[in-house]
Amino acid sequence: MRIIQASEVEALIKQLILDAEFNIGDDIRSALQTALLRETTAPARLALEQILENQRIAASEQTPLCQDTGMIVVFAYLGQDVHIDGGFEEAIQSGARSAFHEGYLRASVVADPLFDRINTRDNSPAIIHLRLLPDDDNLRLLVIPKGFGSENMSAIRMFPPSAGRDGVVDFIVDTVRRAGSKPCPPTIIGVGIGGTFEQCAQIAKLATARRVGSINPDERYAALESECLERVNALGIGPAGYGGITTALAVHISCVPTHIAGMPVAVNIVCHASRHSEGSL
Repeated sequence: MRIIQASEVEALIKQLILDAEFNIGDDIRSALQTALLRETTAPARLALEQILENQRIAASEQTPLCQDTGMIVVFAYLGQDVHIDGGFEEAIQSGARSAFHEGYLRASVVADPLFDRINTRDNSPAIIHLRLLPDDDNLRLLVIPKGFGSENMSAIRMFPPSAGRDGVVDFIVDTVRRAGSKPCPPTIIGVGIGGTFEQCAQIAKLATARRVGSINPDERYAALESECLERVNALGIGPAGYGGITTALAVHISCVPTHIAGMPVAVNIVCHASRHSEGSL
């Protein structure tokens, strides 16, 4: 049995949040630079240049990439041979609160979603998805600060199996078309297929953190991702909605088993920053 102190979890969560808020991944930067070389219209190129400059300034000055610093989503993978000495969930919440206080990040969470809508003033609570891993003595954390410009444009649909491949593709493309410029394109599009209503949405969000440029290990889904990306970019929405051939940088599809009577499909969109960071203890 390995013991990890709750204070270590708190410190790591704070570090990961600040890293995600201030820096983009090299895969995202490379994809944006490639898109800039491919774009031929002046407005699209200007938008991409400004996006890259914004990211350069954020990293050099350690300031948020966007004023919407998001609602914190944590995917925690806890080995069953690990004991957290102290409150595990409270350590995550405390680390998230510390990050928003020390990083001067905008508090965007309201305690009641419908009536009072009073700001919690520390961006709490973070959303935690926990998975226990057998024969493992590590803790791995993936932090995704999710802004709502893109989250509001996401969608889920409970398809019958008869909808088939074409129904799935049409739904993905139509979701992006209806979103237009609101999620700050170029975007990364995470798609979940299968499971139940809530699992489908969860794996779609997790798919957004997959490395841009990676290939789906299943050839059928790799082909589906390519087709969806081609059709999405043919919409002509383009960077910041100014037109062009780069509405999305990637479409990432994740699938899990589902019931014989259904085929849930969720589309989770993230902006060009695709903020996420991961680490382990």
